[in-house]
Amino acid sequence: MTKDTCFSLAGEDKVYKSGETRLIIEYKEFKICPQICYDLRFPVFSRNTENFDLLIYAANWPKPRVNAWDILLKARAVENMCFVAGVNRIGFDGNNYEYVGHSQLIDFLGNNIIAPSENEGVFIAEINKEEMLGTRKKLPFLEDRDHFQITKSK
Repeated sequence: MTKDTCFSLAGEDKVYKSGETRLIIEYKEFKICPQICYDLRFPVFSRNTENFDLLIYAANWPKPRVNAWDILLKARAVENMCFVAGVNRIGFDGNNYEYVGHSQLIDFLGNNIIAPSENEGVFIAEINKEEMLGTRKKLPFLEDRDHFQITKSK
C-alpha cells in the first residue's frame, strides 16, 4: 500500500520516489508501522489493516501548520485504535522555515501520553499493549473497517 505522490509543495516529487511497499516492524511483541510526515494527511495509507500497535511519524512539519499536525496525529490514533508517536524537528531549515517540535505520544483513545511541546529533548514513556488490546475488544471498531485494495494510478 503506497501513495503515488510525494510532497509536491516542497518539490519532493522531483527528487524522491514514492514507496512501493508498506513496512511493518515487529519489535518486542509490538507491530510498528513507520510513516513519514506527508503520510499523515492521507488516512488510507495509515489504515490499520495489519493490526499494528504503534504508528510512528518522522516529520519536518513547519510551525504555520503545527495545529494540523496535532489534530491529525490524534485522528490517526483514534481511527486505528493504536498508539501514535509523532517526532518532529525543531529549528530553522535552509529556507528559513521554522519548526517548533510538538513531538508527542498519543494512546489509542486520543489521549496524550506525552503532550506536544516546543522543547527539544528525549522523551521516554511506557505503553501498555494489553490495555490497548482490551479496549479493542470492548470497542471492536476495527472489525467494521472498510476492505479495499489500492492500485497505482497510471
